[in-house]
Amino acid sequence: MMRLLCCALLSLVALGAAGADTPATTAIRNVLAVQQGAWNRGDLEAFMQGYWKGEDIRFAGGDSFKYGWQSTLDGYKKSYPTPAAMGKLDFDLVEVREVGPDAAYVFGKWHLTRANEAPDKAPHGLFTLLFERKNGNWVITRDHSSAAGG
Repeated sequence: MMRLLCCALLSLVALGAAGADTPATTAIRNVLAVQQGAWNRGDLEAFMQGYWKGEDIRFAGGDSFKYGWQSTLDGYKKSYPTPAAMGKLDFDLVEVREVGPDAAYVFGKWHLTRANEAPDKAPHGLFTLLFERKNGNWVITRDHSSAAGG
């Protein structure tokens, strides 16, 4: 009986440790918090600092995708030309998980709140991000975002 109790206790400790943030997941959460703050200030250039500044990043949304940092920024500028169009961004990070020493993914929900827009019409959706450690920094190299409203 004591052996069974010890095994159960060790299993609970292991499960708790698996859900704890690591230095990498903490850094990634920080990147997303900085991005959210930049978006909410209406600063797309600062928001884009969370992405790898290279031609090999990929952004997928709707029924299309883009490669490259500049192309991704241009897409954001076209879709959100003013701070009013950008609104206020909130993230709900469902899962942040390392998949290797230099790679992690994030799955979550996004929601925009904009003035003069009914809450039930507010744009929202899901996203999956691949983060990679490049030059010592965690950056987004793949972004697949879906929109469900707006």
